[in-house]
Amino acid sequence: MSSKKTASDKPSVPCPTCKKLVEWSADSPFRPFCSERCKLIDLGEWASEGHKIPGQPVYDDVLSEDLDPDKTRH
Repeated sequence: MSSKKTASDKPSVPCPTCKKLVEWSADSPFRPFCSERCKLIDLGEWASEGHKIPGQPVYDDVLSEDLDPDKTRH
């Protein structure tokens, strides 16, 4: 009996961008993406807010009223 693994032994996942099947292994350096191009397309979508995680917006601790130079600080 051979201990050699076949290609079907390795899991595959669909590329989030183009849906092409990608083998989940060290031979696929851009996993879960099929290529650097698909990875950069996805990054651009996040940067332009094309992808969003649902939920309430989070605001910074600094509000506009905190920036008023006439207010005294404690």
